[in-house]
Amino acid sequence: MALFKKSGLVDASLPKDDRGSGSFDDYVGVLVPKNAKVTIRLANSTPHQGELADLAAEDPESLTTATPARSIDDERVDAPIEVRLFSGRRVSGVVGTVPRGLESIYDEAVRRLDGRGAKPRIPVAVVQTKRGYRLDLLIGRTK
Repeated sequence: MALFKKSGLVDASLPKDDRGSGSFDDYVGVLVPKNAKVTIRLANSTPHQGELADLAAEDPESLTTATPARSIDDERVDAPIEVRLFSGRRVSGVVGTVPRGLESIYDEAVRRLDGRGAKPRIPVAVVQTKRGYRLDLLIGRTK
């Protein structure tokens, strides 16, 4: 079940501390981040703690998303975006999902990077919290 909140849809089937976060208030125009500090915290990272722990030991500057924008077919069925990371040496397994309702922000950032000839990879930060590792998409750096 999903609930609608200011930040988008909230997947009520996930624990409250693993639903991710982000807000449309952080964007202007066609989903362009207001500043370089805008982030989106991935949802559903709890099942991927082993993978995130391994990635936390990597060089943080080498971590970027390895997940392309959704295809038209995925958008049509409103499929969640499962995020994998590129660490410079390998592509990880799934480390979480873009929070429900914020998929268009992710898609637009990847397309914006690709459109300017840059690699379509969003920088990320692995963050350790009281409840384990979480992944923040550093979406503001795609501006």
